[in-house]
Amino acid sequence: MSNILAVFGATGQQGSSVVHFVLNDPELSQKYKIRAITRDVNSEKAKALKDKVEVVQGDAGDRASLETALTSVHTVFAMTVPSFGPGGLELEYNSAKTIADVAVQKGAEYIIFSTLPSLAELSGGKYPEVSHFEAKAKAERYMRGLPIKSAFYAPGFFMENFALPFMAPKPADDGTWLLTRHTSPKTPVPLIDATGDTGKFIGAILAEPDKFEGKTFCASTALYTLEEVAAIMSRATGKTVVARQISAEDFKATVPFEPDALAESFNCGEEFGFYGPDSEKLVAWAAENARGKPSTLEEFLQVHPLQLK
Repeated sequence: MSNILAVFGATGQQGSSVVHFVLNDPELSQKYKIRAITRDVNSEKAKALKDKVEVVQGDAGDRASLETALTSVHTVFAMTVPSFGPGGLELEYNSAKTIADVAVQKGAEYIIFSTLPSLAELSGGKYPEVSHFEAKAKAERYMRGLPIKSAFYAPGFFMENFALPFMAPKPADDGTWLLTRHTSPKTPVPLIDATGDTGKFIGAILAEPDKFEGKTFCASTALYTLEEVAAIMSRATGKTVVARQISAEDFKATVPFEPDALAESFNCGEEFGFYGPDSEKLVAWAAENARGKPSTLEEFLQVHPLQLK
């Protein structure tokens, strides 16, 4: 009999990747029966899932809905959406805590949580205010103390973000395209194809849950500098893309939400490493243990061409 796998955020980047990976894996598709959990079961993406898996309504802000959604579930893939603004850290933390508490209450045996490192800890207190990192790190600490087996997925910088207007290359007067950040273009950053590859990392845990209990997958294909990213984009587009360092003020002026938090997260990565001093080793271990080779940035841009017009 298949175990029920509850997938939160099933219509988003991470959750949909888990759903599609499990459905298309010969072993995992037999081992698990997917229950896709989404806040809006009538969205177009949710309707598209209904032909393939069970789709149920669940909202971390509505405990009763979770008690229904997590009934008879064996394993939970949980992720939370950042809550920016005043009280955002506690709001996101409480969402994750509620999911975990209800999972334990309903008798689930395993939870896999999409986490992030605490930048406050990595920086020795220098960068304590990046709420979406701290909320997830706090939730991870809480889950590790619960009477349920757990493993953790800490994705790097999403390759998909390079298509966002404030992250994409911008045209310069000389015909080149500028990829601008306030940090050094030689800073290594872990990159992941979130939609394409989240399932490969979660799939590894689902295939061998005991082996990876308590472990964290620092999930990325590799570390790339912005200079390397610009060179890859140049080859992929036929345009000249140049990495350029700008002032923190100029960078933050381009960011439409939480500019200070985003700038601080980049600062911390430059000074202390995205996952700390052992980032390269941690990323290599995760990639080696993924259930399938993670996509390189070159491969990602072949499937999702960057539109420079």
